[in-house]
Amino acid sequence: WILFLRILDAQEARDAEQAEVLGADFSPALRSPYRWQDWAAPWSDKPGHPKTSDGKIQGWKRQELFAAGDGRLFDFINKELLPHLHALDVDPRTNLPNPAASPKQRIIGRIMTAVERVRVDDEANLRDILDRVHEISIDHIDDQHFFTLSQVYEDLLLKMGEKNSDGGQFFTPREVIRAMVHTVNPGLGQTVYDPCCGTGGFLAVAYEHMARKLGNAAASTDIEQLKHDTFFGREKENLVFPIALANLVLHGIDQPNLWHGNSLTRRATYDALFRHAPAQFDVILTNPPFGGKEGRDAQKNFAFETSSTQVLFVQDILSELAPGGTCAIVLDEGLLFRTNESAFVETKRKLTDECNLWAIVSLPGGVFSTAGAGVKTNLMFFTKGKKTERIWYYDLSWVKVGKKTPLTLAHFGFGKDGEVLVDDALPAILTADWQAEEANAGKPFPSYARELSNRSDSRYSWSVDFAARRAKAREEMQPLLDKAADIKAAVVDLKERLKQLKKDKAGETEMEALEADIREKEKSVRDSEAEAAAIDAAVFDLKAVNPNAVAVVDARTPGEIIDSITAQGRIVADALARLNQLMAAPEAQGKPESSSTFPDQCKPRPGFPFRENDEQHHSFQGTSARRTP
Repeated sequence: WILFLRILDAQEARDAEQAEVLGADFSPALRSPYRWQDWAAPWSDKPGHPKTSDGKIQGWKRQELFAAGDGRLFDFINKELLPHLHALDVDPRTNLPNPAASPKQRIIGRIMTAVERVRVDDEANLRDILDRVHEISIDHIDDQHFFTLSQVYEDLLLKMGEKNSDGGQFFTPREVIRAMVHTVNPGLGQTVYDPCCGTGGFLAVAYEHMARKLGNAAASTDIEQLKHDTFFGREKENLVFPIALANLVLHGIDQPNLWHGNSLTRRATYDALFRHAPAQFDVILTNPPFGGKEGRDAQKNFAFETSSTQVLFVQDILSELAPGGTCAIVLDEGLLFRTNESAFVETKRKLTDECNLWAIVSLPGGVFSTAGAGVKTNLMFFTKGKKTERIWYYDLSWVKVGKKTPLTLAHFGFGKDGEVLVDDALPAILTADWQAEEANAGKPFPSYARELSNRSDSRYSWSVDFAARRAKAREEMQPLLDKAADIKAAVVDLKERLKQLKKDKAGETEMEALEADIREKEKSVRDSEAEAAAIDAAVFDLKAVNPNAVAVVDARTPGEIIDSITAQGRIVADALARLNQLMAAPEAQGKPESSSTFPDQCKPRPGFPFRENDEQHHSFQGTSARRTP
């Protein structure tokens, strides 16, 4: 919260300067002495020390409290500052929302409600913390992140993920988000929504994108609309909700309309900021939790009941996406290919019946490894209003990524502002094999960004005629369904005959034979219908399988392979001989025998198993670790 107040103050100072240049009005969210520049900034009586916006020396309140004696800074924070900030959200006299607070003030109050008191052991340490935090500037932002607060919190989430904890559910790599936003390209006038917004990544990147499109000469009414009436989200976790608010406020969204509660059970913890949200949204950007399980309270709200969190979220999105609206969503591989559970099939059927599923991007397996989630994922893009006729796929699954080599925006072929990168600006790992082939000489690399506009086919992209697939399935199913219908009709006749036999008190043998015939035919009906259902379900296996992938085949003969192994063996033998010469040199110069075999860096460590006849092996390993030529 200290970091939040620091950056909020710096941001408001910058906004005030911009408003002055434009001749516009500006009302700060916090007034003196509750601003960082009053009570937290370092004080100095030296000439040139910065001043507050109302002309006082920065840190004047802090100096006043320091002069009053030890403990007064704590008293001010606990008894004046925090109660004032809390009251921006809820008036303590009425316990109702503060009617005098602006939307931004209410959000600041909500962010600060979790802070009951300062938790630093003494004022000297607190002043040291304030001094260090004051050094942070909102200009210290790189292109890969939002701002300092987001970086700090997301680092914690990444650490949680690395320990196989639950950090991965809150964190979507920012470069993946940017690629999704560039693809959907939201604009002013559209509402943007994330039903499980985590730390607010999708909303913040969308704001960044839309503000850049508006440019510096945007009308004040357009800026007002963008900052107040555009971004909506829901978040369940108590820890994450205030962080999302803080992230979005500091990012520039004065009114993030966030709902705190469980989206799937419809139970709200705090909904005051979401009361004016529309029933449906123009753009939905989201990443539902991987592998989540929901109970009956959530399942009963949906037509196709399942414990799968992602499947329920897809159903939820279909109801909240406005006609003509577009959704970009991260989904795990299982949802795409699973056809053995009715809810999975029916949810995908509803999606492709009500929406045009126009693109699926297969991501590499390590994209979410930094957040502790090793699942294989895909991006899906669909627009509500037309049935799916054709699905365009793009394959990035072959790109090798991991914690130290993450997927970047350039792997998608986008520049930071959404421009299509030329080949020289693409990662070498992406283009090396392509450019090495003589047949591709002079041809541009078919990156995702380059192929997206026409959704054309290439080595890494292809289209599936989904309408034809469904038609073919219906054609294959029809004989089975006709057969089942004929048998059902025959069973009806047989049951009428059995009924008559029982009425006529016919012989047991005749009735038993008839009952066996009925059972056999009913089984045949079930088998035919199951076979038809399997054909139908297979239509909704949407997994990306690249038919254009170039298989790397080792065409060498066994003899050539043996020759290659022999040649590699000679290289290793030469390297070992050279290493032995290097290690034998000190002995030739009269070094004591106990040190003759191993350089100091290569001596066996205490407790490390070593056998006399392993000398060469351990010498090689030790020297190799030091990268000796």
